Formats: sequence, structure tokens, C-alpha cells
Amino acid sequence: TITIAAVPTPHAEILNEVVAPALKDKGYTLEVKEFTDYVQPNTVTEEGEVDANYFQHGPYLEDFNEQNDTHLVSVASVHYEPFGLYSTKYTDVAQIPDGATIAVPNDTTNEARALLLLEQEGLIKLNPDAGVTATINDIVENPKNLQILEAAVVPTVIDDVDAAAVNANYALEGNLMDKQIAVEDPNGLAAQTYANLIVVKEGNENLDKIKALVEVINSDEVRDYINQNYNGAV
Repeated sequence: TITIAAVPTPHAEILNEVVAPALKDKGYTLEVKEFTDYVQPNTVTEEGEVDANYFQHGPYLEDFNEQNDTHLVSVASVHYEPFGLYSTKYTDVAQIPDGATIAVPNDTTNEARALLLLEQEGLIKLNPDAGVTATINDIVENPKNLQILEAAVVPTVIDDVDAAAVNANYALEGNLMDKQIAVEDPNGLAAQTYANLIVVKEGNENLDKIKALVEVINSDEVRDYINQNYNGAV
């Protein structure tokens, strides 16, 4: 048995629909434990309650290890979820007015990602040295005097702001894809940085069952399932 912690969309769906049947053919039973937060999956992996997790990108993993003294490592990058700008009030970035309020995530790594997206769309300019560590303090030009609001769960405030920067898995869960007015450039810094990973506790990288999991999750079948089911959101 291989146990893996994952968030529901798209991670647990991919695991249950494609990875589990393929692993069964290799003699493994995949048990998926679903979580709706970004802390417990790492905690249970560190404590050995599961073999692996699948929900996070590299900068989040590095920050989590540093903040919590955990020993978690990536064994595979699987997919990328484009960060988007969503609005229930406007259909184009150009319509965003002076003084508009933009909601961004309040965790370090995703706040930077949201700010890079706003810069990509010409709404702000960041200190060029900030990169994927950018914070609101790195905004050097804000011609529309945008009010940047940090939110714990951005989709819950989308109706209260002019636009919100949201990760694609939350946008899928919240049925927001038709409200997207901008999306990360797939060839940009973010796409190279924020691939979602299979993560294990250090020392378990070379277990046979982890190698089997990595082989299956990077297969053509998984890629085809993603391309057919998520309309470019994954």
C-alpha cells in the first residue's frame, strides 16, 4: 500500500482516477487521504503517517521546511496550475479603475506570485530584484493607486473586491474559470518555479513504492487525463 496526502482538486482526482488503477497493475494499492488545508499534508508526511504528499510547489515546500524544521524533499514535478486574475465585475484588465481593490493570498510564496501576475499585466511595477520573493513593499510603481488586500482564502472575497488573484485549483473548486481576466504566461518565471510536486520525507526517496508512484504520475496517461479534463487550468 502507498498512502498519499492530497488536496481534492485536481490532485486527489488525478490520483484516484488515473494513478491508482495504474499502480494496481504494478501490485500496489494507492490510498489517498484528502485534506483541505496546506499544513496537514506536510505534517503527516513528516510524521510518517503517509508515504508522500501531492499539493504544493517548490517555494512553498522550502518555506515550510524552514519555518517548521521539517525534512521534506521533492521526488517529482507533475503539473503546473496557472495563477489567474479573476473578477465578477470586469471582463478585461483594462477595465480595472483607479483605486480598485485587488485581493491577493496572504502566504509569502503565493503573494509574490500574485504580484508578479499584476506586474505582467502592467498594473504595477516591482523592484526587479524581488522576483519570487516579492511583497507589497516591493511595489515601486502603482499608477492606478490599486489597493492590495491580503486574504487568507481569496475566492471567498471575490465579490467584495474589483479583482482577485487565485490559484487554479481554488478557481476550479469555486467555479471561477469563466471569470478569468488574466493568466500567467506559461513561459514566464512563475511557470518554471511553481510546478506541483510529489514530496516525501528525506530518506524515503529511493523506496521501491515511491519510484513506482513517480513513474506512474509522470506517465503519458496522467498527462492526457490532465489535458482532457481541466481546460487549461492544470
